[in-house]
Amino acid sequence: MNGKARSAGFVGLGLMGAPMAANLLKGGWAVTAWNRSPAAVDDLVRLGGTRALNVAALRDEPVIIFMLPDLSFIEEAAAGLLAEWRSAPPQPGTLVVVMSSVSPIGVQAFGHAVAEATGGNATVLDAPVSGGTEGAQRGTLAIMAGGPAEDFERLRPAFEAMGTTVRRLGGLGAGSLAKACNQLIVGTTTAALAEAAELAERPGLDVKALFEVLSGGLAGSRVLEFVGPRLAAKDYAPTGPAKFMHKDLSFVLESARSAGSAVPMAAAGVELYADLKRQGLGDQDLAVVRQAISNLSDISAGTATRGTAAT
Repeated sequence: MNGKARSAGFVGLGLMGAPMAANLLKGGWAVTAWNRSPAAVDDLVRLGGTRALNVAALRDEPVIIFMLPDLSFIEEAAAGLLAEWRSAPPQPGTLVVVMSSVSPIGVQAFGHAVAEATGGNATVLDAPVSGGTEGAQRGTLAIMAGGPAEDFERLRPAFEAMGTTVRRLGGLGAGSLAKACNQLIVGTTTAALAEAAELAERPGLDVKALFEVLSGGLAGSRVLEFVGPRLAAKDYAPTGPAKFMHKDLSFVLESARSAGSAVPMAAAGVELYADLKRQGLGDQDLAVVRQAISNLSDISAGTATRGTAAT
């Protein structure tokens, strides 16, 4: 994709999507964007992007990237686009790229729907990302892609404008399965660190000092490096809403049922993050899982106290 073909539509300019689209612009791509909130599009236009009146207006873009919270949002946003394509198919080779964290099984169904609506002229690739808002801003995301090899290679320049670790894992759905594995590790590791923080601090240990020691041993990890300071400081200002981890771990369970794989850690994680949402903490940062565990600890302590008093 060179010259005029280095053009893309971009749908979804949230905490991740806005810097990703901005990095596409920096990489020499012409970017036409739509977002439910127009203010985010205003910011991109100031950087040199173009405004789309609606998603269907992107019908002639050679590449259309979706970065919305879940597949249901993408399907809703794309409904008008698919209707346009049913009336007049796009150019052969049109690529639709799902960069959100979605169900591996669901994205395959979406791929079939797009192929049907376009007479096979458009192909869906899934390419979810990891690295958080910091990685999105710096253009250092890890991008896990699934789809035909030749289409992945056509998209490589776009991916490399947004990320530094770019891999094709297999056919459509493979990228989303890789992201599910990523979230299994991130979600359960963050929860384990949160448990350790509460376990240490309640008897009087300094959590920051504990994490410094842990980082020098086998327990050290990128998750500890990235999330540890927020856990220690109880800093829950959102860099990405914690409620999405419940969704992502649910995809792990779905994929595990399909593959016939046992995932006891994911099953426990789904329950914990579901409880976090019930506690009303879902819009805060992933690190707020520490507060969720603290609340559960208080409940357990209260139950134990009442049991002791009763005897």
